[in-house]
Amino acid sequence: MTVDVKVLDGGFSTQLAMHVNDTIDGDPLWTSKFLYYNPEAIYKTHLDFLRAGSDIIETNTYQASVSGFVRYLNKTKEESLELIKLAVDLAKRAVIRYKEEVKDLDVSNREPLIAGSIGPYAAYSHDCSEYTGKSCNKFDSIESIIDWHKPRFEALVNTRVDLLAIETIPCANEAIALTNLLKQYPDIKAWISFSCKSDGKSIVDGSNFKETVLQCYRSVYPGQLVACGVNCLTPKAMTPLLKTISEKEINQFIPMVAYPNSGEKYSSTSFTWIKESDLHPPEEFIKEWLDLGVRYVGGCCRTNTQDIERISAEVKSWMKAHLNST
Repeated sequence: MTVDVKVLDGGFSTQLAMHVNDTIDGDPLWTSKFLYYNPEAIYKTHLDFLRAGSDIIETNTYQASVSGFVRYLNKTKEESLELIKLAVDLAKRAVIRYKEEVKDLDVSNREPLIAGSIGPYAAYSHDCSEYTGKSCNKFDSIESIIDWHKPRFEALVNTRVDLLAIETIPCANEAIALTNLLKQYPDIKAWISFSCKSDGKSIVDGSNFKETVLQCYRSVYPGQLVACGVNCLTPKAMTPLLKTISEKEINQFIPMVAYPNSGEKYSSTSFTWIKESDLHPPEEFIKEWLDLGVRYVGGCCRTNTQDIERISAEVKSWMKAHLNST
C-alpha cells in the first residue's frame, strides 16, 4: 500500500533573508511587510522551496492580519485584505513558474499545493506569546477569537488555496475557535499545529496536547482536518508529543504534521536565535516520525532550502523502503 507523505516548505523568513536587504526578525509585521515593500522577494522565496522539493508551500500570511496592516502600514481594511490576496497570488505565480520548469523532468512534486497560512493572534501581538501563552487571555469568548481571525480566514478561502495551515497555536481556546470557524466551511481542509512546551505533553498555555488535538479533530467534519501536530519546536522535543497522538496511544489513526525549527532557541528579549550545544538537525528524526504517523513534514524557523532537500531525501528513502516491505 502506498503511503502519501507531503513535504512542506521551511522557514520563510530564513529563506526570504536571501532576497532582501532589510530587517525581518523583530519587525511587528515580520515577513508580511514584504507583501507591501518587496513582493518579488516573496515570489522568489516560494520558488526556492519548490525547487528544493516542497510538495506544499505556505502563503506568506502567518503574521498578516487586517489589524496589523491597519496599525503598522496605515492601510484600510480593504487594502489589508488585498495584501492577503496578493500573498496567495504570489504563491500561485511561483507554482505556475515551477510547473513550467519541470514539465519535462522526473520530479516528485509535479503538482505542488498551496496552503494558506493562519498564524495565532500572538503573532499580531508581537510579544513572542506564541511561545509563552501570554496572549491566551486577550479574548473573553470563543466568538471574539473567531471574529478576529475571520477576515484573513475568509480572504484565504475566497482565493481558493488548496488547504489551510492553522499553525503555531499556543492556546486551547484559540484552537477550538479556529476549528469552529473551519467547520463553517465544510469543503475546506486544513491542518492544525500547535506551539508546545518541551515537556512532551503540553501546549504552551499548559493545556494537554493530546486532549486538545482529540477535541479539535473530533469537532470538525470527517476528513476536514488532514493532520494535527506540532511546529516551531526543537526536533528532539517533538517526538514525545507526537507519540501521545500516535495510533498505538489513542487507538485511532490521526495523520500528523511536524515541522520543527532548526533546534536553536529564540530569545524574546534580543530577538535572536541562540544555538544549543546538543543540536540535532530535523532530518535525523524524519523516519521515526513517519513511522509514528506523520504525513506532512517540513521545517519552521531557521530552516532553509537545504534542510528541505535533506528532509525530502529522507521522505523518499522511507517511502521506498515502506513500499518494498508491503
